[in-house]
Amino acid sequence: MRGRLIVVSGPSGSGKTTIAQALLHANPELAFSISATTRPIRPGEQHGKDYYFLTKDEFLRWRDAGAFVEWEELFGNLYGTPVSEVERALQKGKHLLFDVDVKGALSIKRRYPEAVLIFVAPPSPEILQQRLRNRRTEDETMLAARLARAAMELELGKQFDYSVVNDDRARAITTVQAIVKQHLQSP
Repeated sequence: MRGRLIVVSGPSGSGKTTIAQALLHANPELAFSISATTRPIRPGEQHGKDYYFLTKDEFLRWRDAGAFVEWEELFGNLYGTPVSEVERALQKGKHLLFDVDVKGALSIKRRYPEAVLIFVAPPSPEILQQRLRNRRTEDETMLAARLARAAMELELGKQFDYSVVNDDRARAITTVQAIVKQHLQSP
C-alpha cells in the first residue's frame, strides 16, 4: 500500500507547528517530512530531525538538480521539501506529515493530487499579531512582513481541502486529528 501525504499549513503564528507536533505524538504511523532550509538553526533544533540545515549554495545546487518537490524563499531564507524524502516514504507505505508554508502546500498538491491539505487559520488578524509578538522571535520589521504575508496566505488557504480555525488549541487539535484519522483509515 502506498503511503498518504497529510499537509498542515497556515500563516506564521496560526499554530500549525503545535498541531503538527500533536498529530505526530498521537499517530505513530505518521512520519515527519523533514524540509531543508538555509535559515539559522534555532535553540533545541537538530540537523536531520527538524530540518536539513544547508548553506545557500548547497540549497541552490539541490534546487537546480530538481531535488525539491517544492521550494520557497521566505523572509530571506530558502525552504524546500526533498523529493527523496517523499518518494522513499511513499514507496515504503509510510504516511508523511508536512508542516510547510501555504505556497509549498499547494505545490505538493500539484505534484501529489492525493495529498490532503489542512489549513490552520487564526481566529483574527489581531490575535495572529498578538501570537507573533508573544513568540518574541521577530523584530518589528519581520513582524510586519509576516503579517503582510498572512493576508495572502489566508486567501490561498481557500484552495485547501480543509480549513480549521485555531481559536481553541485543544479543539483545533481534535478537529485536525479527526480529519487525519479519516484519511489514514480510508483505502
